[in-house]
Amino acid sequence: MTVYELAELKIKEACKRENPDWDGKSFDYGCSIYQSALKAFKSVCDDGHSGMSYRFTKQILKRLLDELPLKVITDEDFEVSDTQLNDESTTYSCKYSFSIFKTVDKKTGKVEYDDIHRVTCKDVKNGGHWNVGAINRWINKQYPITMPYYPKVSPRFEVAFEELDDDKIFVLSVKDYANCTTEIVDEVIE
Repeated sequence: MTVYELAELKIKEACKRENPDWDGKSFDYGCSIYQSALKAFKSVCDDGHSGMSYRFTKQILKRLLDELPLKVITDEDFEVSDTQLNDESTTYSCKYSFSIFKTVDKKTGKVEYDDIHRVTCKDVKNGGHWNVGAINRWINKQYPITMPYYPKVSPRFEVAFEELDDDKIFVLSVKDYANCTTEIVDEVIE
């Protein structure tokens, strides 16, 4: 059995779990997603990669699917848009990633960077994972992004938090995957 044949078998089983009555021809949303993934996988298989070139292709494809840049980001990789202008600061978008921003304070000239995919926030009450702007800003103050910058495929930080009744957030801990550490924080932020 080839790698592609094994993938076909896995997709067939997944579609059967998704919709046991699916005939393979009629439209089914879940099964169409599995079929799309199989089509992309077939394209990679048809290119005849060796083991090493397959791994490189996989890494590049994963970065593209995760909307991550393929190059190191520098200060020259940002551009301003009219919707990001205000009296206090100017925010620039990264040309190579929808998640990376640069903000310049108009009075002081201070530059701050943000990557909204760098942090995942875990709500300890319901276990859900969210992106919370206040936590992103707090993380950026604690662990500022500097240029040049190459974002990781998975978030660097996981912040455990609890929402308080008065629109404040109680940060319990920060797990830093890059340094394999967890810090107990116990701090309220707005």
